Amino acid sequence: MKFFLHKFAKTYIDMKTKTKAIFLSVLCMAVFACSPQDRYIAITGYAQGGTYSVKLNLRGQDGIIAARPEAVKAGIDSVLEAVNNSVSGYNKGSVLSRFNAGELVTPDRIFKDLYAASYKYYIETDGSFDVSSAPLFDIWGFGFTSGSMPDSAEVMSTLSRTGMDRLADTLVTDAGGCTSASMILKDRSAELLPELNFNAIAQGYSCDLVAEYLHSLGVNQMLVDVGGEIYCEGLNPSGKPWSIGLDRPVDGNSVPGQDLQCIFSAGPEPCGVVTSGNYRKFYVRDGKKYAHTIDPKTGYPVSHSLLCATVIAATAAEADALATYCMVIGFEKARDFIMSRPDLEGCLVYDEDGQMKTWTSPDLQISLTQ
Repeated sequence: MKFFLHKFAKTYIDMKTKTKAIFLSVLCMAVFACSPQDRYIAITGYAQGGTYSVKLNLRGQDGIIAARPEAVKAGIDSVLEAVNNSVSGYNKGSVLSRFNAGELVTPDRIFKDLYAASYKYYIETDGSFDVSSAPLFDIWGFGFTSGSMPDSAEVMSTLSRTGMDRLADTLVTDAGGCTSASMILKDRSAELLPELNFNAIAQGYSCDLVAEYLHSLGVNQMLVDVGGEIYCEGLNPSGKPWSIGLDRPVDGNSVPGQDLQCIFSAGPEPCGVVTSGNYRKFYVRDGKKYAHTIDPKTGYPVSHSLLCATVIAATAAEADALATYCMVIGFEKARDFIMSRPDLEGCLVYDEDGQMKTWTSPDLQISLTQ
């Protein structure tokens, strides 16, 4: 994959506040970029416990698209609500929540897509990306329940019910439905029913679904940002590649765009851009930091020099999953992995003797902010 990357001014997506203004209207901006017919709009709203922002050119491939901005927003909201109803672990009525509870469910397209993709990445990463590690996230307090600081016995016991290799590689349906028990290939004890957590891939996948919906309208220039995960293609309103800022991975930097580590651009080729880091979700016990990235093989939070990993891939779902994988394996292995994949670009921020350093793949040109 070849990305056209240039130096540029800072024009990152701003998600600083959740205000009522988000709900007042769709913001329409008349912008003249590539041609006088260009008409870019920005659409924002709430989704998946956070915010989303979509910038798009209403001049599609075959002229101005027929859909009104209000209709486009309604369509985006509908897509994101469908994801919530399918794979949100916080929505107790979702397909995922009912599956995790052992109920008979009818998997929809979203659930099927994410299960298949997750199994694929489990195999590709030799088990370092594992959505069946939901019970591990829970006992450490980073999942759907409020546990924290498990002892070694609880970690080992929980590990015995995780691992996608316990499960079928495709969803097993019977009588029109599927249960967690029906997915188990080995260790079929009732106490070892699997639970899934798609958080490490679902928001990237959500970006791809929104892009798919916009494609159906004829849109071919867009930047879709769902909770900080990004899909983009085409050019921005200035006729340049889309500009993306990477937040500095320091504890307490909780406002996206407020303190940037570097800036780069992506496009015009379609791509997903996702950053995973341990500087926003963590807690400290007895002077030690416990981050939300759990190594599925050990059952413990990772402890290494990598502070955050940004991956640019063909889709946002892939970038999301592989950014998580990089955070599990640490700086050296993540660097080697990205270099081994000509279809990927990456940016890794790591600690070296107390100094924050930035590594980028050869074709990714960045502008450092300090």
